[in-house]
Amino acid sequence: MPDLKTRIIREAERLGFSDVRIGPARVPQAMQQRLDEWLRDGCHGTMDYMARHAELRKHPEQLVPGARTVISVRLPYWPAKAKSAEAQLSDRDAAYVSRYALGRDYHKVIRNRLQTLADHLTGTVGPFTYRAFTDSAPVKEVALATQSGLGWEGKHTLSLDRQGSWYFLGEILCDLPITYDPPIASHCGDCTQCIDHCPTGAIIAPYRVDARRCISYLTIEHHGSIPVEFRKPMGNRIYGCDDCQLVCPWNRFTTAGDPAFLPRHQLDATTLLDLFAWDEATFLNRFEGSPIRRIGYERWQRNIAVALGNATPSTAHIEALKNKKAQPSPLVQEHIDWALDQLTTSS
Repeated sequence: MPDLKTRIIREAERLGFSDVRIGPARVPQAMQQRLDEWLRDGCHGTMDYMARHAELRKHPEQLVPGARTVISVRLPYWPAKAKSAEAQLSDRDAAYVSRYALGRDYHKVIRNRLQTLADHLTGTVGPFTYRAFTDSAPVKEVALATQSGLGWEGKHTLSLDRQGSWYFLGEILCDLPITYDPPIASHCGDCTQCIDHCPTGAIIAPYRVDARRCISYLTIEHHGSIPVEFRKPMGNRIYGCDDCQLVCPWNRFTTAGDPAFLPRHQLDATTLLDLFAWDEATFLNRFEGSPIRRIGYERWQRNIAVALGNATPSTAHIEALKNKKAQPSPLVQEHIDWALDQLTTSS
């Protein structure tokens, strides 16, 4: 269906996707084996769903019976007009939020656009079997994007191309017979900057991340206490971590992302004290339509408490932590105690 492929590309571009490629709805055997080894070694930490749905990740055709094709799309999110990520990270009293989470929730943005693309295809070819995904089901997105030529897998395990890695992936798995695009070669070469600059050494080998050491996992996916050995390396990162992308040479060529992901509530330039002062109602209100909302207020407070323990020892920081100790969460209290110990020992 060569004409259909052209229609898909045009509609995807109209919807704001920066690229779209077509590939087979299958995961290469080598990537299946890597997933098995990663799970076997416990690198998924407490993300039990990774093991529970492993077979679906390896066999996407089980998610959509009869699927033969995956339409992979890319939506860039780099907030070019935001405060410099490096400047925010270097200010120990500032709060660093991963660039992808500064604006609207990418799940909703991409899912809505993929549905519009699917509706367009239905209007063109009639009803067909499909499901749309964006980090919302057990789908190995990077593997599917890699074999369709949308990018290559970087050594940090993120999808990457010659304009960097600051983009979201989305997929439509379907039964439409469309000519596949060829994969592209990797251009990481001998570079190991992403591995060398990981604050906690979470990239333990090329193409292998131990989630248990990863700041993104610890601040977002992990529900319990943050291991003490990783609290200092977290610095002021309160939601996610971008270090492996910030040092990637290919990201020098990144262009501005979609306007939907522009910073809201000054999250690109705010302080730890400002965010720590929010009560739960403010947290829920401010993060309506944000991916941050899903970690909940307790983990939000836990993360900021750790960052305050790494901040400048000051009366304002110490008093803010002491004032929060009255709250009922033992988890937050534990991290406040650690932070106070850091600040009072340092002062």
